[in-house]
Amino acid sequence: MDNGCPLRCASRCTVPLVVLAWLLGGCNCGPGSAGTWGTPKPDGGIGPADGGGGSDAGGAEDSGTPDSGKPDASAIDPNAFWANDPPPKWCGPDGGTAPALPGGTPECPDDKNRQGCPCAELGKQAACWPGLRANRNLGICHDGVTTCVSNGEFGQVWGACQGYQLPDPNATKGKAACKCFSSGQWALANLSPCFIFDSTGKVLGSVSTWIDSSGKAQCPTNPTNPPQPQPGTTFTTNTLQVDCAGHFKLCYELKAGKAATPSPTDCSLVKVCTEADYPVADQVFKMPDLPSWTSPNPQCAATFASTGGYGEMSVIGLSVRCDAVDDGSGNPYVFNRVQYCPLSCNQNPTAPECAGCGQGGGGTF
Repeated sequence: MDNGCPLRCASRCTVPLVVLAWLLGGCNCGPGSAGTWGTPKPDGGIGPADGGGGSDAGGAEDSGTPDSGKPDASAIDPNAFWANDPPPKWCGPDGGTAPALPGGTPECPDDKNRQGCPCAELGKQAACWPGLRANRNLGICHDGVTTCVSNGEFGQVWGACQGYQLPDPNATKGKAACKCFSSGQWALANLSPCFIFDSTGKVLGSVSTWIDSSGKAQCPTNPTNPPQPQPGTTFTTNTLQVDCAGHFKLCYELKAGKAATPSPTDCSLVKVCTEADYPVADQVFKMPDLPSWTSPNPQCAATFASTGGYGEMSVIGLSVRCDAVDDGSGNPYVFNRVQYCPLSCNQNPTAPECAGCGQGGGGTF
């Protein structure tokens, strides 16, 4: 996909009004640019999920007494299984179901096959996991293999767990930390705004373009003052692909200013959003269309038209495993900013400053 380097088309017509749609481009598409959800930023990034990496409390020590592997279940406090190693959290739309308690004892639960814990069949191999349940089989983490071995007069026990992978101790988020969420991609078919001018060249306002049957962005067929979007249309279709299911809200905001040096004082032309449950990890999912819009700020439209502007992509969400996707403080995370091409690119698209301009775009978070 474009990964944040879109083009913005423009067209002009004269009624008593003049309409002009805009091209977008000139963005930085290199690794570590502003287009990455999962990349740490100096001013924040995706919020860390509860919990962390590491291993569990360790295996059972040899007590010197043979263990049948069949403890009296009535004598075990069920909460003891989860005291220091709880099951993964669930924040999915259905609320999830209570996890089944493992067999064995809290010291030797049969869902982990810890080294030194009793086993029933000499030579049998099984999956083992010396880490925390919350990290198991997420990101880089995966099970190892253990073998049931003889422990002399004390019967049979699970041997060393071989080949497992624990979280990177220096990681706090993403695959290396064995979290469900690490990255996502948002793709938008159209990001071109339309500017309405009077016959003297004065900017009267801005409005969304619409996509015609050939796939090109067009200004409203019959421009008005104040501007109104093309009836019965939306601004753009868009898709989302994330490596963990969850609920996400993504927004696109047009601002007057420079993408390379954004300022809190940059005026906002408009902000439109889409929001939905993302049901299946790693699949391209069609999100609700971004709605058509009319800017409520004609002064900002004039500034954008005269000095340039940029588009800002942001996300806030929660994965089904309760990973917060935000700026680290519970606010939307801005993961991409792209600069719009000069208006002159509509008439001279082959000019050097127009290289890389386009109609659609997107970003990786």
